[in-house]
Amino acid sequence: MRVASILVLGAALAAGGCDRAAPPAPQGNATAAVSADEVQPDEARADAPVAKPGAIDRSHAGEAAPDHPFADAGGKTRRLADFRGRPVLVNLWATWCAPCIRELPTLDRLAARDGARLHVLAISQDMDAAKVAPFVAARGLKSLATYTDPKMAWTPAVTATLPTTILYDSAGREAFRVVGELDWAGPEAAKAIAGVR
Repeated sequence: MRVASILVLGAALAAGGCDRAAPPAPQGNATAAVSADEVQPDEARADAPVAKPGAIDRSHAGEAAPDHPFADAGGKTRRLADFRGRPVLVNLWATWCAPCIRELPTLDRLAARDGARLHVLAISQDMDAAKVAPFVAARGLKSLATYTDPKMAWTPAVTATLPTTILYDSAGREAFRVVGELDWAGPEAAKAIAGVR
């Protein structure tokens, strides 16, 4: 019986993507479903569901960007404040995360298309930073700016699930986030990003 329970639990975790831990339950008016694809804080209810995976979540809108460090390809410490002046899309991912890997090409296309008005930063949560550059090169991702966070300062401080992507406006305030996979080169993402300055 115990072995069967462990197998069922393992299968459930594998099917759930790259969750390191379950997302916290909403507190009071933390989130509310506006539609099947969007969550906004000002219309929250205590019984409202947490945003579904891959949905645009505005429940953190207005929060200041964190000051967690990460490293560029040369090993230099960077912070989001270094990129102020344009919106910044931060994607937290890892080389071992299947949904992250599927999502990376869409982020690369977004960076190629909108890089003049939007910074697109892919911050790897791999503990071995040396894996990241060859991994990205092998997949032909040429426009996506990749960074590393081998100390994992971003997780779990910001999220417990990979991939998580957060858009900050040019002043460093969160506009929205997506926990889970999204086609960042598609129309839904383009519409959500378009209004952020």
